[in-house]
Amino acid sequence: MTDSLDAVVVGAGPTGLACAIELQQRGLKAVVIEKGCVVNSLYHYPTGMTFFTTPELLEIGNIPMTSLGDKPTRGEALKYYRRVADHYRLDIHQYEKVDRIAGEDPAFQVFTTDRLGCQHVYASQKIVLATGYYDVPNRLDVPGEELPKVLHYYKEPHPYYNHDVLVVGAKNSAAIAALELHWTGARVTLVHRGASISKSVKYWIRPNIENRIKFHEIPAYFHSRVKEIKPESVVLDTPQGEVTLKNDFVFALIGYRPDLHFLGSIGISLDAETQRPRTDPETLESDRAGIYLAGVIVAGMHTNEIFIENGRHHGHLIAKSIASKLLT
Repeated sequence: MTDSLDAVVVGAGPTGLACAIELQQRGLKAVVIEKGCVVNSLYHYPTGMTFFTTPELLEIGNIPMTSLGDKPTRGEALKYYRRVADHYRLDIHQYEKVDRIAGEDPAFQVFTTDRLGCQHVYASQKIVLATGYYDVPNRLDVPGEELPKVLHYYKEPHPYYNHDVLVVGAKNSAAIAALELHWTGARVTLVHRGASISKSVKYWIRPNIENRIKFHEIPAYFHSRVKEIKPESVVLDTPQGEVTLKNDFVFALIGYRPDLHFLGSIGISLDAETQRPRTDPETLESDRAGIYLAGVIVAGMHTNEIFIENGRHHGHLIAKSIASKLLT
């Protein structure tokens, strides 16, 4: 077991890094545990993605962010957050998974397993959970979803050239994937349970995908759903009846959710209707004393309410509360 820490931060996304910086600036000793790489969710974004925001709204730790264009790219964001981590010399343990959290405030034990299978235990007075939501994709819950050709993340189009690809969904990630796959030579079909492409799709993307559909370059089935996935085909339930399509790959891009099971396993209660964890709005401390929540997990299933732009400010509230309890 490690010497006692003031805080363990779980998650090394932008919000987790911001929390660690705020704790450090108050003279508190903290480590960051991350089951993937630093800013793991951003790493899994599409390779050529451009953020729908300006650089200053992604900044943490008072470190300026610059970009070649008006809006930063995924690559620029990855470089920026690496630079911030280096600047503050944050103690980040990558590829280490939190298995469970035991103990009570102010004497917690965090049990982890690293990438080599070695187990570790961290003693800490406080816990900050900044685990995001990108690691738990929403599922189709249909036969065949376990097939290796079914993908819940889209990175780049090249591997799918000259293949039959089904894209499930009609929000930003689905629209961008469908367009890039089409432009790269895949035979793309889109299916969505709603009536049209989502109104939330970025303004420069939506007309493009709608025109590809209008001119039958990307066939689209609306008011439809995937009924079954087979090794060489997919079965759709459409208003015109059952349709079977030749298929090589399925991108199920229907959103992601926080790991609510993990929150429940460590004693954090959720609102029955919204699935929001119960937190103090002034401090973001959960109803399990000594455990704080940061970032999108504060919103429960309403993942469209918190982004990097506002979640990055959670670190200030949390560090202020922890410092008031440990340094007075």
